[in-house]
Amino acid sequence: MLTEKQFEAQIKDLAKIFGWRYYHPFLSKWSERGWPDVTLLRDRRLIIAELKSEKGKLTEAQARWLWNLRKVPGISVYIWRPRHIEKIAEVLK
Repeated sequence: MLTEKQFEAQIKDLAKIFGWRYYHPFLSKWSERGWPDVTLLRDRRLIIAELKSEKGKLTEAQARWLWNLRKVPGISVYIWRPRHIEKIAEVLK
């Protein structure tokens, strides 16, 4: 089973392959509590994704951020898990 860190490395590799600008905070302790793990930008498209292991659960702060971000026009918001890797690749193509 992949760790969240290994999964994040896969997402970063896919982003590079498909030409996305990729941002992941260096240390989350300096980020707003609950802010999603990954921000991806390509052309006029912005994706924000929270990465979770297969059994990982959202915190209340994460759920609030994702709920609020989903209301913003033009931003695609996801919760991604390792089992979604094929769908993730499709989204990033």
